[in-house]
Amino acid sequence: MRLCRDDLQRKQPPMQTVELLAIGGHAGDAEISAGMALCHHARRGHRVAMLHLTLGERGHPTMAPSEYARQKRREAWEAAKVLDAQVAFLPYLDGELPVDRQVQEEICDVIRACRPKVIITHWGGSIHKDHEAAHLNTIQAHFYAALKTFQRPLPPHSVGRVLYAENWEDPIHFDPELFLEIDAEDIELWTQMVQCYGLFRGEWPTFRYVDYYKALARTRGLQIGKEYACAFAVQPWSRRRCVSSLIP
Repeated sequence: MRLCRDDLQRKQPPMQTVELLAIGGHAGDAEISAGMALCHHARRGHRVAMLHLTLGERGHPTMAPSEYARQKRREAWEAAKVLDAQVAFLPYLDGELPVDRQVQEEICDVIRACRPKVIITHWGGSIHKDHEAAHLNTIQAHFYAALKTFQRPLPPHSVGRVLYAENWEDPIHFDPELFLEIDAEDIELWTQMVQCYGLFRGEWPTFRYVDYYKALARTRGLQIGKEYACAFAVQPWSRRRCVSSLIP
């Protein structure tokens, strides 16, 4: 089920503190679905990071998974450099990401290492099992990361907010409730970042990712009276609000 854990860990530098952490099921997921938000904040001086739970190495129509895994890892590093972002990988295979305590502990360790204020990950209503697994594992890892009594190598850290990015493969019951206004420069930087991946450059016939997400940013912007926006689902308990008056 695993890639070479020792080899992977040797290639990963220690994580530093960031403000925004995006967690994706495959290398490329965080960039394509949460990337406009990452670009928006990176351009404004905020520190960002990405965690890839698998490389997505089985997604190439002709290349062997082992060869494509090496390519995807290179592409992930190149994409991170565009934002001066940190990047980390877990050693799981594409299509085989389990939902279990070990994955959750490993995500917890990354959360405690980089101590983000906000996490963005997949919505759970997905047609892809790895996206659903990423959603479920991140929820539990977020819980474990905050527990003082959950003993891990690093001290606990409580994340202020967990958001779920809009992804064309995660549409089931996705309800956009939080909108982030972005601008054309954010989208330009995002385009540069995602096109570090051959998949998003259209090197073989596939879904037109860049066109889709650019159109989606325009659509979400129009819905809130802005030029561009990206939308997120939120945790159910985040919908609760306390006001002192019902009259605005």
